[in-house]
Amino acid sequence: MGFLAGLDSFITALLGLLGSWGAILGCVFILFESIIPILPLSVFITLNFITFGPIIGFIISWVFTCLGCMMSYYIFKHGVSEKYFLKLKEHPQFGKIVKVVENMDFANIVTLIAIPFTPAFLINIAAGVCRVDAKKYFYALLIGKISLVYFWGYVGVSLIEALKNPIILVKVVIIVIVVYIASSLLSKKLKIK
Repeated sequence: MGFLAGLDSFITALLGLLGSWGAILGCVFILFESIIPILPLSVFITLNFITFGPIIGFIISWVFTCLGCMMSYYIFKHGVSEKYFLKLKEHPQFGKIVKVVENMDFANIVTLIAIPFTPAFLINIAAGVCRVDAKKYFYALLIGKISLVYFWGYVGVSLIEALKNPIILVKVVIIVIVVYIASSLLSKKLKIK
């Protein structure tokens, strides 16, 4: 229990030290997370929720997540030639995602984007190289990212609160498991592996 209290104090002190700069840095990282998928989106969303509160933190995270995804979309829409696109389609996992995204209607794209465990980076690339209509993809992002940002913000803040009250951790784990199972079922329904 002493470790959890120490970790909570460290996080509180770090946020106090960084202040608004930490959240601004988090926003920049959210933009780049859509292009460089090794960055942890959930951590940056949590940082914004803790620093700015649930409403402003949500809006900032949602806006920057959508902007980052559109940046990634445009990079691959205009930066990938037809020849390179054909080579990308040969990759087993990427080829399956491209095939799925090419044949999706608006509602399915929104659903795919909203699933918290979907590899957003691959979806952005697939939508860009498949030449999905920019307006259609942008509106799908605006709608789909609402649930994704809320989910990661809630889970992240709850994990921080769980440092003070470990019972909250059980609730968060149950929520993550339920969402993961729902994500798996939706992925199977949309034929994404």
